[in-house]
Amino acid sequence: MSVYSLNSLNSLDSFSPSASRGTSRRPTARPTTTATSVAAQDIICAVSESRGVSSTIGLAFINLATAEAVLCQICDSQTYIKTIIKIGVFEPSEILFMNTAKESKLRYIIQENLPDPIFTFLDRRWWSEKTGHDYVERLAFPEVVDSLKVTLGGNYFAACCFAAVLKYVEVELQRSFTTHSLRIRFEPSQGSMTIDLATIVSLELIQNLQNAKSKESLFGLLNETLTPMGARLLRASILQPSTERVKLTARYNAVEDLTTKEDMFVSVRQALKGFIDADKVLTANILVPTKRTIQYVEQSVNNVIMLKTYVSAIKKIFQALGAAQSDLLLTIRELCAPEGHRSIEELIGTTLNEHVAYQSKPLDLRNQRIYCVKAGVNSLLDVARQTYKEANADAIELIEKLAENCDIVLDLKYDTARQYYICIPATEPAPLPDVFINVYRKRNRIECQTLDLVKLNQKITDAHSEVINMNDQTIQDLLRDVCTEVSGLFRVSEAIAMLDMLGAFAQLATNNEYIRPELTDTLAIKAGRHPIREQIHSSKFIPNDAYATPQTRFQIITGCNMSGKSTYIRSLALVTVMAQIGCFVPAQYASFPISHQLFARVATSDDLDANVSTFAAEMREMAFILRNIQPRSMIIIDELGRGTSTADGLAIAVALAEALISSKALVWFVTHFHDLAQILAERSGVINLHLAADIAPDASKMTMQYRIAEGPVPDRRYGLVLAKLADLPSAVLNKARSVSEAMDQLAKRRNSSSRAVAIAQKRNLLLSLREQLYLARDGTMDNASLRALLIKMQDDFALRMTSINREMELYPGDESETEFPTEPVSNQSVHTPETQALGSSEVNEGMDNTRVSEPIVIESDSNSGSEHFIDNDSVVLI
Repeated sequence: MSVYSLNSLNSLDSFSPSASRGTSRRPTARPTTTATSVAAQDIICAVSESRGVSSTIGLAFINLATAEAVLCQICDSQTYIKTIIKIGVFEPSEILFMNTAKESKLRYIIQENLPDPIFTFLDRRWWSEKTGHDYVERLAFPEVVDSLKVTLGGNYFAACCFAAVLKYVEVELQRSFTTHSLRIRFEPSQGSMTIDLATIVSLELIQNLQNAKSKESLFGLLNETLTPMGARLLRASILQPSTERVKLTARYNAVEDLTTKEDMFVSVRQALKGFIDADKVLTANILVPTKRTIQYVEQSVNNVIMLKTYVSAIKKIFQALGAAQSDLLLTIRELCAPEGHRSIEELIGTTLNEHVAYQSKPLDLRNQRIYCVKAGVNSLLDVARQTYKEANADAIELIEKLAENCDIVLDLKYDTARQYYICIPATEPAPLPDVFINVYRKRNRIECQTLDLVKLNQKITDAHSEVINMNDQTIQDLLRDVCTEVSGLFRVSEAIAMLDMLGAFAQLATNNEYIRPELTDTLAIKAGRHPIREQIHSSKFIPNDAYATPQTRFQIITGCNMSGKSTYIRSLALVTVMAQIGCFVPAQYASFPISHQLFARVATSDDLDANVSTFAAEMREMAFILRNIQPRSMIIIDELGRGTSTADGLAIAVALAEALISSKALVWFVTHFHDLAQILAERSGVINLHLAADIAPDASKMTMQYRIAEGPVPDRRYGLVLAKLADLPSAVLNKARSVSEAMDQLAKRRNSSSRAVAIAQKRNLLLSLREQLYLARDGTMDNASLRALLIKMQDDFALRMTSINREMELYPGDESETEFPTEPVSNQSVHTPETQALGSSEVNEGMDNTRVSEPIVIESDSNSGSEHFIDNDSVVLI
């Protein structure tokens, strides 16, 4: 069976629950394919699945030929498309399952989609998380043990699979690895952003830290879904945001389509209201217990009725999307087209009554089970139903006569446990006649039965059971026919889940004035807001701007306590997640580069369970980040190094900052270490920002502006202002101020300007010019605007370069003696004056060391309309 895929909806073609089982024999060698290496592969895979409808799949692959283990955990759909792709890439020679998963849907789908899989079923006790962690500690390379344990701490099913596959190798294959010899790596599902457990918790992506039941989390904010499937898809999307540009663009188009067509949006939301849990219904119909009971037979009837309700509701979705224009909404509409499920409707229509629908009240539900099958299908069934009908009529007649004889208001009620019982208002005089038994007095009523009613209940129960048993054969035949088409129904369920999530995004965009983000190579946000905090604050939330490029990728943020630093960096992470799940974002304008990893080190409490302090916990988290960071990562760090001594904390913060700068990732680094901002100020890629605050001249008042501003915080002694506002003794404050001023003087003398600093400033100026030129080249400005921009850039560049040159004249010496490690740039040349002064490999790679005595001029090519930079040696087209 082939894999069926769409831009934003991935599902499988049909699968057959009646497929033959895999055996537990050892496989013979097979030829290698394009998915395997040239060397012979002997790969074993262990698979485990979470309980419930929402599927989380753990996978562990071990290659016995190359001593390599790959672990992954996937939040998948009911058609397990990501799991199938992952297993298909590795092509394992044997797949391990728990004994309890022999008849699972996942096993059948794997069997239908992979060529001749070999299954082995093992005892459930082999899947042990603790054993998996023990194997990691014993077999992994020493330098990656801690990182792997942190990763597996948030991926329970992957750890369990790792334990099972290694246990199988040791017990059944009688082979083992020596200590610290196994290559182990955790590999997330492709096409999604990696977010570790600590980041999920600290950013409150799914659950509020203070109150687990609160909606003050990203999931709580975005969960405007109306169906269980949509809520599950939203949760999985938040945990694994997409990194596929095509998929995100399709979602943006769909949300925009919904927000601009009010009638269609209202129709879609109305069609989704009250939609049953389709995944749960379909799973219940294909998951058959080994031992049939009367409870299962009854539930089968309920499942078929719910299936009919689900299928009949699909047409409303199709009709609601009549005005859709975006590709994704058209795809969803196509999947919901009547032609796709007409055969199932016909199967159900020939067996069940036309007006039968799932009921929630116990008595209505029982009656539906009795009358769901059409009359005339089975003559004996019709006789049994007549007996049931007469018994129910007898019960009603019995209560009417009893009420008349006793002159009491009686009401016939029903529940599953007692069947029919009598309800009497508490206002009736006591005591009751002796005919009433099983009397229960409640505040506003009396509940009881009579002996005749108990006998009738038994008669009704017997008639009900007889009808259900006669229904069973008809129902099972219907289910077997439906199962041949169930894959299409799963695809429709996924389409409805996607539509529900998109509808929730449209609802949010309309209610909260969210805008459509753009996907570019630059993070640029104008008037961005914290999506959760703006819902909580009674006063209007103050928006902020953000801008990050390769030349401004490491942003050091300082500011007063309670000035909004943490809120600012958290908002950037949250809106990035929102953008990469296809949601509009709270801003006036927003563009994002696609991030493949998100890390947040913002927790500030001790980890008592692990017996580590705040400092030890943050060092462990930073070690995890540094081992897994990639150039396309996004990292936010709040107050690193404050859990230890000032000197050690600053030293570690500088060292970690250097490593993060070298990684090329986008980093926002909040700190109270002012020396950190000064030390790294001239590094390429680093900029200083601060959250503004107004301090009165007499330090009697401090007003937070909650706005981001350029440069380090101007008043370094804001802590003394806050201390004064706390009413500390004046003598203490005066002493603190004198000490602070003395330390500032020492730092100023120690960090006075030098030739090396001037050279670094010149490098940054050239790199900034290079970046601005590329942005201008790739922009959409007309020639007149572009010319004005380039002239302004030339003037600014000349002024700043002249200032730096004058400063360098104060420090004569050989410029090549001082080297600053900076990132290499691409080999596209931009010729500018004074580049011969830069001796680093960075400039030699990215720019020609050409000295130009005349200033740069800009001319217009009358033939091409292009702007040129002209110097003595070359012309560079913009």
